[in-house]
Amino acid sequence: MRTILVTGGAGFVGSRLAMGLKAAREGTRVIALDNLRRRGSELNVPRLAASGVEFVHGDVRQAADLETLGPVDCILECSAEPSVLAGYGESPCYVLDTNLVGAVNCLEVARRHGAGFIFLSTSRVYPIEGLRNLPYREGETRFELIGEGTAPGVSPAGITEDFPLAGARSMYGASKLCAELLLAEYQAMYGLRGLVNRCGVITGPWQMGKVDQGVVVLWAARHAFGGTLRYIGHGGTGKQVRDLLHVDDLLDLILYQLDHLDALSGRVFNVGGGHEVSTSLCELTALCVRLTGNAIPITAQAATRDADIPVYITDHGRVSEATGWRPRRGVEETVTDICRWLRDHEAALRPVLG
Repeated sequence: MRTILVTGGAGFVGSRLAMGLKAAREGTRVIALDNLRRRGSELNVPRLAASGVEFVHGDVRQAADLETLGPVDCILECSAEPSVLAGYGESPCYVLDTNLVGAVNCLEVARRHGAGFIFLSTSRVYPIEGLRNLPYREGETRFELIGEGTAPGVSPAGITEDFPLAGARSMYGASKLCAELLLAEYQAMYGLRGLVNRCGVITGPWQMGKVDQGVVVLWAARHAFGGTLRYIGHGGTGKQVRDLLHVDDLLDLILYQLDHLDALSGRVFNVGGGHEVSTSLCELTALCVRLTGNAIPITAQAATRDADIPVYITDHGRVSEATGWRPRRGVEETVTDICRWLRDHEAALRPVLG
């Protein structure tokens, strides 16, 4: 593949994948397209340039911005409005235009040029009520699923790709699922080569974490720079659980998928850290205190917000079987990487994350 386009290429995930691809694929032209809407993404522009990645200031919502790039051999569709709260109490237009219209524009580029297509989707395609209604028990520091075998798509390892899709899932999740379905149609109708990665909580250095997205970095940054936090929902105990995926583990998988795209085309994969790389918020708090040496005030809000779920653990068995890939970086290594990054770049990051 001589030319690879990474959309959302100045964002956290897109920039890391673009730079990693450039380093791993000598002679490959890597283009990063981004509208720089998210605060902090501008910090990645000089990093991309230093890595030999071509940055283009453009927007996936505008088909003309994509047409100016010329032919490409593969598209990594990383662009997104990634907040699960997007659209609640406000217009959903931006999240729909970015995640759905943007995906259509990218699919059209792939169709015209016969390009491969790797779509970064989300675990949020699975309906909120379906996940909420799974039985779980309350441990000392976390909630734990006990629903394995009690519903389709629930295994001892977590949530599989067969989890039922009927029900509401947020505008974010719905727009991503719609884009998945359109990719399948482009594959059937035009022979487009592509696959879907339904990612869980991706994190690592250079993520500009916010309350509604990027919680691990937000947690570490508040401990490093000072401030307050809240345990929101499910009684305000901080026991809700997610598995984490270090962005470098995702890069390892993407490199494999690019080399085997023909064999993997048409597949849908759940991609996450699994139970071994999972944490609750209160466990994350203890780790951040230990790594930064700082304890900060954390209040509680017992009421559960509309999109909140108590436990999500990725069963990554299908992608592991198909590729041999497994996440290699654990929770402590991941959070240690983040804390080191916060310390090394404090002057630039404090105005964004402080």
